[in-house]
Amino acid sequence: MKHQIERELIVEYGKKLITERLTTGTGGNISIYLPDEEAMLISPSGIPYFETQPEDIVLMDLKGNILQGERKPSSEYDLHSIFYAKRSDVKAVVHTHSEYATTFACLQQEIEPLHYIIGSVGEKVRCCEYKTFGTRELAEEAFSFIHEDNGILLGNHGVLTIGSDLASAFSVAKDIEFLAKLDYRARCIGTPVLSNKEQMTEVLTKFETYGQ
Repeated sequence: MKHQIERELIVEYGKKLITERLTTGTGGNISIYLPDEEAMLISPSGIPYFETQPEDIVLMDLKGNILQGERKPSSEYDLHSIFYAKRSDVKAVVHTHSEYATTFACLQQEIEPLHYIIGSVGEKVRCCEYKTFGTRELAEEAFSFIHEDNGILLGNHGVLTIGSDLASAFSVAKDIEFLAKLDYRARCIGTPVLSNKEQMTEVLTKFETYGQ
């Protein structure tokens, strides 16, 4: 079986979606891009994450054709492949239904810069309009709306994040849920004090060199 390491990573991070409370049941999906083959590995449809095995991960080309695998791929494969086809910097995509972030998505309300950690995403967490799940229309809406950010809210649906590897895309998904939780709780007490443009410019500059 090809790409054992990448398959095991998807299985591992699928379990993290549950243990980190970023989704429930079989919601959400994960993929990794294989640039040398212009193909992607993506989680299967409808299999609980703690039951998913490396051989269940589906190898697909960017046009939606299955290259290897006996399972049906996630219905959101277009939501992943569009980024690999059009963004050379994207090597992993994570889609979640985390509770607080999805609350904002159901309001179609952006998350404004109330905490510096938003710099891992962009100046704010944008929210695109609702489009039917599992459609090319949703993929195109998400791609057109994300701009240069690393994640967005999908209107009335959930969260989409991208990264240079699976760990970074997953980290952004966690950050968006953290920000949504802070925003929700702050609004329960009062009105969040937001970072201004000058402060956000400084934050984004610092995030360019953050980490190892």
